[in-house]
Amino acid sequence: MIHKEASMRKVLSGLILLLMCQVPIFAQLDDKIADRLYESAKVFDELMNAPDGGPAKKVLKDAKCVAVIPAVKKAALGVGGQYGRGALTCKKDNGKGDWGPPSMIAISGGSFGLQLGGQSNDVIMLFMTPDSVQRLLKEKVTVGADMSAAAGPLGRQVSAETSPTMRAEILTYGRSRGVFAGISLKGAVLSPDKDANKSLYKKEVPAKDLLLTGSMPIPEPARKLIDALTAAAK
Repeated sequence: MIHKEASMRKVLSGLILLLMCQVPIFAQLDDKIADRLYESAKVFDELMNAPDGGPAKKVLKDAKCVAVIPAVKKAALGVGGQYGRGALTCKKDNGKGDWGPPSMIAISGGSFGLQLGGQSNDVIMLFMTPDSVQRLLKEKVTVGADMSAAAGPLGRQVSAETSPTMRAEILTYGRSRGVFAGISLKGAVLSPDKDANKSLYKKEVPAKDLLLTGSMPIPEPARKLIDALTAAAK
């Protein structure tokens, strides 16, 4: 009996120790997500207010969804492509309403960083069609294969592709060394960051509840990003 009680105490002590170790890990994840959302809002706001960002602000009004991935880095150790994590948010009511709660995302692959130069690039993607919203519900979406993409307009750029009835499903921008440019993201893969979403919403949330119905409330760490999008789209 004494031996059994001692064993139980050891098990309980182990569980308590495990929980104590997990709390700081979750807290660190929460902080990273909050920082990611803050940086996403900052990058987006800076594109909208760039001296040549007028066309980007114009096409934003027709965008159904926006993804912002700050500090996308080149893969290390000679592995091709890029990787980064950011946030994606869509307009409610089939792209006609207010901006809904964000879904955290990851990006990998592609060669867009090589076009801009530098070791870290900020990336913004505007999703222009209802079909692009539906495709974002998949586990993985490859730019250029699952969805057509074109470099986003800046300065005085005007063409059929940059009009409100453009053919491209996605308009893409990147910033390196302080300079924004329209870029190609061909080959880049977008996927949901499920761990980040679970941390942000404190439970598992289906992508459609965030990107289609917008039924979840806006988390406080995401408020700055949503406010920036709302102000720019007016």
